[in-house]
Amino acid sequence: MPQPKTRWDIFCTVVDNYGDIGVTWRLARQLVAEHALTVRLWVDDLRAFERLCPELDIHLDTQWQQGVEVRHWPAEWPETDAADVVIAAFACQLPTRYMDAMAERQQRPLWLNLDYLSAEDWVVGCHRLPSVKYKSVQRYFFFPGFQPDTGGLLRERNLIEQRQAFQRDRASQRQFLQGLGIAPASDALLISLFAYENPGLASWLDVLAADVSPTHLLVPEGRIVGDVARWLEVESLKAGDLQIRGALTVQVVPFIHQDQYDRLLWCCDFNAVRGEDSFVRAQWAGRPMLWHIYQQDEDIHMDKLDAFLALYTRALSPAAADATSGFWRAWCSGQPVGQHWLAVREHWSQLQSHAEAWSLEQALQADLATALVHFYRNWL
Repeated sequence: MPQPKTRWDIFCTVVDNYGDIGVTWRLARQLVAEHALTVRLWVDDLRAFERLCPELDIHLDTQWQQGVEVRHWPAEWPETDAADVVIAAFACQLPTRYMDAMAERQQRPLWLNLDYLSAEDWVVGCHRLPSVKYKSVQRYFFFPGFQPDTGGLLRERNLIEQRQAFQRDRASQRQFLQGLGIAPASDALLISLFAYENPGLASWLDVLAADVSPTHLLVPEGRIVGDVARWLEVESLKAGDLQIRGALTVQVVPFIHQDQYDRLLWCCDFNAVRGEDSFVRAQWAGRPMLWHIYQQDEDIHMDKLDAFLALYTRALSPAAADATSGFWRAWCSGQPVGQHWLAVREHWSQLQSHAEAWSLEQALQADLATALVHFYRNWL
């Protein structure tokens, strides 16, 4: 007789609108599509989730989306059985009644704390280590990462090949952009900007507007739109709005599906991204990029930023590495970045080649979903 599918529960509390749910939604879909698992995704904020999955009905406690059972995580926990594998995303606290259900199982589940992505050295030493127990159930740390002996990065099967084929197909790119109402000039540098609020933005836009070469800036709806509107000296901006200042065309694009956002990144020459999910997707795009890391108390996020930069820039020439690091650090500190952008442009060809090489290097590691499945099979 065929063996029943392994059941997985993924718990997500939405902390910063889209980052946490973005990661867990991608993971849940991949576990179903590529590993034939039964997955329940528990989410406490369905309104934020709806932006990533417009088909979602925020009024339903239980529904199926793309093969995943989506459950609303209510304040009053309903009685439910525990899964074979339980993932608490980003150290979220599981309901006590659910943990009791884990402890009551005859075969104890594998309980994993899926942590935030980091390039810091200590991650390798902590990956897969046991953590605290709840009654008889052992919890383990599981860290995504960029180095061997970490959990790797979320990457769907054949993603790199699909991306490369799309980037070779100019007609497909034009058709995709036209579907979003985007028609950049043939000689324009195409940039996407998805970021938190940033006082350093104005200096970058000043430089782009004063350039002799045209730039088309695509701004997905989000927190940075207000800063763009202030620089443009307009009261507000909405999806579809287009403004021109000198050599710079600014266009606000609607919030789109994750798969569409991937293609938007693939179309662009340069991608400014934020948080974790878009950060990883920009790396798979194989294009030069800028990361707006999530700010933490006492600037500890800068240690995390520097750890990634040390890895990401190690194959660059010293000048290109300095230009990249200077740009990223200034941007994440809210400092003016216009001159840093000019320094980056001096090494453009090298940065383009490096972005593709970095993407291919990271793709040599097992992807995060596969690493999780392998860990479970070895744990049994």
